[in-house]
Amino acid sequence: MSARTEAIENKAEALLLPLLEEMNYEFVDLEYVKEAGTWYLRAYADKEGGITVDDCEIISRAFEEKLDAADLIEEAYILEVSSPGLGRPLKKERDYVRAMGQRVEIRTYKIINHEKEFTGVLQAYDDQSVTIVSDEDEQEMIFQKPDIALIRMAFDF
Repeated sequence: MSARTEAIENKAEALLLPLLEEMNYEFVDLEYVKEAGTWYLRAYADKEGGITVDDCEIISRAFEEKLDAADLIEEAYILEVSSPGLGRPLKKERDYVRAMGQRVEIRTYKIINHEKEFTGVLQAYDDQSVTIVSDEDEQEMIFQKPDIALIRMAFDF
């Protein structure tokens, strides 16, 4: 991620956090990414019982007003506000607390035991590592956080 992209994300998050707090929504994540030549500012929010399309529209309108007033982003972009979905990423302390004892999916940057994707029940975490009991062999596995490309809630179909 470029320094510029990170700066935009940080400034946009600073605008969004008090807005969500005031409206009784939970901030989940925010990203500013370029896909197929188009810039997207994506905000993910949640609330007790789940977020609706109407909630997303309310947040989007209020956030758009703040973004326009701050004149934060020079280029054209599309603002998207949505729920974190079933595969909710674990990024902050509260995400790990919520996920304790639940099934998570971990993707690693490098191959570990011939694999890069793992699922299991979250047993422990700290600033340096994440521990799961593997679905595959019920063995405890410890992952160092710098080795984790993605950790999110697992879901079954």
